[in-house]
Amino acid sequence: MSVLVFADAPHGKLAKSASETVYYGKKIADKLSSTVTVVTYGNIDQATLAALGNYGASKVLVNPQVTDENDQTLTALCVEAAAAESATVIIFSFDPTGKMLAPRISAKLEAGLVAGAIAVPEMEGDTFVVRKNVFSGKAFADCAIHTDIKLISLMPNSVKPVQTDAQASVENFTPEITTGKLRFKELKAISTEGVPLTEAETVVSAGRGLKGPDNWGIVEDLAHELGAATACSRPVADIGWRPHHEHVGQTGIAIRPNLYIAAGISGAIQHLAGVNGSKVIVVINTDPEAPFFKAADYGVIGDAFEVLPRLTEAIKKFKASN
Repeated sequence: MSVLVFADAPHGKLAKSASETVYYGKKIADKLSSTVTVVTYGNIDQATLAALGNYGASKVLVNPQVTDENDQTLTALCVEAAAAESATVIIFSFDPTGKMLAPRISAKLEAGLVAGAIAVPEMEGDTFVVRKNVFSGKAFADCAIHTDIKLISLMPNSVKPVQTDAQASVENFTPEITTGKLRFKELKAISTEGVPLTEAETVVSAGRGLKGPDNWGIVEDLAHELGAATACSRPVADIGWRPHHEHVGQTGIAIRPNLYIAAGISGAIQHLAGVNGSKVIVVINTDPEAPFFKAADYGVIGDAFEVLPRLTEAIKKFKASN
């Protein structure tokens, strides 16, 4: 009986979340004295797949015949892989693909699901107790899974993978599966440069304190030096200063980067709900009474137009001398 991990592979490349979910699966497998099998799809380099052994995978099942992200097809692939491996635990990332697949598979296998886990489950006999955030991140809930097969989707950036020098075996896995009936008629991809926001370990964000879209260069310059993604508050996206896919918060994207830098954002509760999972929060604001300072690990009372360029220059000098 193995732990099965689904590794998403959009556009023929393993998602960044693969290393996190495989490592998370390995932690669970160790508690069960079991092994980790990964299931994925597409034409991916064999060496890349074998390298998942670095994070704890013993075996990788890949279906090169599946080349799109049709959730009905991927659901069928995961169900077949679970049966072939007698998997009692199935792990996903709590990302758009995982949010589509996990509930479908939960229904098909009559398996309990905890979505958005943030820690390795505690085990009480045959029961898993899985911790997740609730109430917009203001509290934790410990959810028990009693079913024979257990599904967990892991909140991105909740665990830090540790690499080894192990290699996984790679096998083609091509069971007869029903092709999904859903078809993409048109796909409009968001044009982005640099690090995708949902995968970024560092995020530089700004709000109406930047006074206009023409001033966003100082945010982008800092993000470039840090190798970070850029984000914004909801009012900024609503008035068209920045695209809506950069909006982070309760009604936008929830993120959990290692470092979140917020300039010119007051810190309304709706914004905090989407970023309070960040490991370190740095707030830059001219208003010493801004509520965001209460949630910050570090605060700078100052003008973003002065602080951000100086911070960018300091990082350039540090990188040049190291």
